[in-house]
Amino acid sequence: MPLSNFKATNIPWRSHIDTPSVVIDLDVVERNLVRGAELARSMGVHFRPHIKTHKIPAFAQAQMMLGARGITAQKISEAEVMADAGIEDILISFNILGQKKLDRLRALAARVNVQTVADNPTVIEGLSAAFSTAAKPLGVLIEIDGGLSRCGVSDIELAVALARKTEDAPGLTFAGFMVYPAPGAWWEAQHFLTSCGSASSAAGLTPSVLSSGGSPDMPQVRANENLTEYRAGSYIYNDRSLVACGASDVRDCALTVFTTVVSTPTASRAITDAGSKSLSSDLFGLEGYGMVRDRPDATVFALSEEHGHLRFPENKRPNVGEQLCIIPNHACVISNLVDHVQFVRGEFWVCEQRVEARGTVL
Repeated sequence: MPLSNFKATNIPWRSHIDTPSVVIDLDVVERNLVRGAELARSMGVHFRPHIKTHKIPAFAQAQMMLGARGITAQKISEAEVMADAGIEDILISFNILGQKKLDRLRALAARVNVQTVADNPTVIEGLSAAFSTAAKPLGVLIEIDGGLSRCGVSDIELAVALARKTEDAPGLTFAGFMVYPAPGAWWEAQHFLTSCGSASSAAGLTPSVLSSGGSPDMPQVRANENLTEYRAGSYIYNDRSLVACGASDVRDCALTVFTTVVSTPTASRAITDAGSKSLSSDLFGLEGYGMVRDRPDATVFALSEEHGHLRFPENKRPNVGEQLCIIPNHACVISNLVDHVQFVRGEFWVCEQRVEARGTVL
């Protein structure tokens, strides 16, 4: 569905929406989606947006309409929801283990084009066992470490050995390599990705996909013949961490947490009804847990479950009953905290939207 189909009503959203609520400005979303698609085109790569940021099929469909080759999901449940919505090309960028998940992966792969990743022999062997009798082989990318010390192989020889194991495994085909760079380490990660691709080619393998990603570095990435695909998620909403690193501006932040001041214990403190169940506890090296829009003098210095703790200059705190909009440090987490978000355009409410791909652990 085109996002233009989501029309603004004549209802001012600030008086209509209760707090705490997640508010998404579709005018800003549309600008961000166009900007991301244009950046990907300028790189000369296929774009595969990560839907874990929004978990909303309408946004994934909008990304596809703007030229995305497919989407990236982090969980089988996310991928299933997107497949149900008509998305036919999906990368699940997470090691899949366990018979229940493998059964669902095989069923999904019978419906749409699916690829996944692996960074160890156990995952490869499980995928092979599940797909050895499938009608078509499952494409597998070998995940390499881009500096986050998370999942991913950090040795070129091991990466090539896993690529060979994948190519030789019944039911699987080696598709290439995937990396997620640590923020600020994009070029180092790209060099490692290129080296793995070259080493695998020298070993007689064909890495058709060399996939990198990340919203923080996306504005700086230029065309590179050793990169075929780019994945980004947060760019659709942006957040305080992307503002802090210079990848976006406050005006580019489409998602805010709308909250009410419920207490003012001192002249410099205010308590809101948006705590850790509404805001991400991710810090990303920043001070505080969000940025209050239009109040740069405020600090969200602590979160309780139902309470946000804000500090202001002496005698400049808001009053009980005033409402604030907080830009979270990390927008991706927010989508998994709520069943519904509120779509708005500027000052006017559009509709309540279910976050269809949230919640389940598979």
